[in-house]
Amino acid sequence: MAIPPGSGLRARDPLTSNGGGRGPIPVDYDWGGGDHRGGGDDDRLPSYPERLKRARFAVYIVLASIVMLFVGFSSLMLARRTGGRYDAATSNFISDWTPVPLPIQLLLLNTAILALSSFTLERARKQARRRVALLGLHVPGVSLGREINFPWLGATLVLASAFLYGQYRAWDLLHRHGVYLGTMISSSFFFILTGAHAAHLFAGMSALAYAGIVACLRRAPENYRLVLDATSVFWHFMGILWVYLLALMYFGGA
Repeated sequence: MAIPPGSGLRARDPLTSNGGGRGPIPVDYDWGGGDHRGGGDDDRLPSYPERLKRARFAVYIVLASIVMLFVGFSSLMLARRTGGRYDAATSNFISDWTPVPLPIQLLLLNTAILALSSFTLERARKQARRRVALLGLHVPGVSLGREINFPWLGATLVLASAFLYGQYRAWDLLHRHGVYLGTMISSSFFFILTGAHAAHLFAGMSALAYAGIVACLRRAPENYRLVLDATSVFWHFMGILWVYLLALMYFGGA
């Protein structure tokens, strides 16, 4: 029906009107948690790429401190490895460095387990992206599929726990051979380096466990995805760091 000019009446927009009791028809939906009704503070929330950029920047700062820590330990180890004591009788420097009998097979198995955990974490990230995309469609009766229901994050935590247990087994094997933290200089570096790596890996596990809790509580899917995307950088770095430490201890004579 046409509205006479000058009547002060206004035609309703069929796309946004709640006429007929059907309620407003959503034009867009943002899984970032914002409310698009307008006029609220939530309109100023950063987008997901901006939130991820900030989270990864914080991770990079943490990684920089970890790099400096392990570079310091590595430099000190190599300097001590090439040093020794001066023998006045022979006028020579005698090395007092005794290599640690590394359980190399067990350490290589641990390396494979940690590498596999990086793969499962990437699958969990892909799963999170797909879950957000499918839930955003709001199509009733659409199955999320078997792939999206596989517990990739749980598999990552299980593999990480297996890696830490493998590290404990390596330490226990050395203890059975009479090698402890204070037995010799090389064993001190071995336990310090592997222990520090295990502590940082456990911190990464805590972040992944938090992501799992967020998913179980059915919070905003973007929050779950954000934790996985940010933590994955830290996790892959820990895998690379472990390979470096293993090479350092094997070829450096730890």
